[in-house]
Amino acid sequence: MSGDIPADHGTPEESDDIGEVIRFDVVSHGPDARVVHVVGEIDTLTAPVLRTRLDEQVAAVPLLVLDLTDVTFLGSAGLAVLVAAKDEADRRRHTLRLVPGSRIVTRALEATGLLGIFDIAEGVPQALEHAG
Repeated sequence: MSGDIPADHGTPEESDDIGEVIRFDVVSHGPDARVVHVVGEIDTLTAPVLRTRLDEQVAAVPLLVLDLTDVTFLGSAGLAVLVAAKDEADRRRHTLRLVPGSRIVTRALEATGLLGIFDIAEGVPQALEHAG
């Protein structure tokens, strides 16, 4: 499952399942960009796992696209992880670009006033177009 990413673009890196609750698919787009596609719920159970995955990926590439199109729940723990990942990307002078993709994610970001702090793209192709 790669969301907006055509099957012939990028190189799958890894896929992690945490029970039935969340899955992460990581796809490389050359040496400078990766997409992490998150499927499922980001809550107090899964947020620490997301934090670990994002810390690894933010350190590895100048552009990390976080595709949240298939996130079905985004709680406060998940929002805190997104802010921490953005802070880490900024510290490294890397870019974390979010693809909210769903009303669930957009509403959570809007309701908390966080939408404006993130680099937002309409879709994965658009997020990757602006790389560099």
